[in-house]
Amino acid sequence: MVNDLGFNFNDGGGISASVLAAISCGAVFIGANSYIGNGPNFMVRSIAEEQGVKMPSFFGYMIYSGLVLIPTFILITFIFFL
Repeated sequence: MVNDLGFNFNDGGGISASVLAAISCGAVFIGANSYIGNGPNFMVRSIAEEQGVKMPSFFGYMIYSGLVLIPTFILITFIFFL
């Protein structure tokens, strides 16, 4: 069965399993870093601040990202793809 975009659903659309795995892992592990994926995080931050919970600033989050998240993403790359 071929859809409107020309992908054949019977064989995975002709896309290799490693490419599909990379796309899936990227969406799951790093999706929150995208503008769309981060939208709910901004909402949670706003609600928490309204309730008096101290939240990090943008630059505070960037420091956290550099120290914790980026090494974690590199580790995930080695575990799943190398």
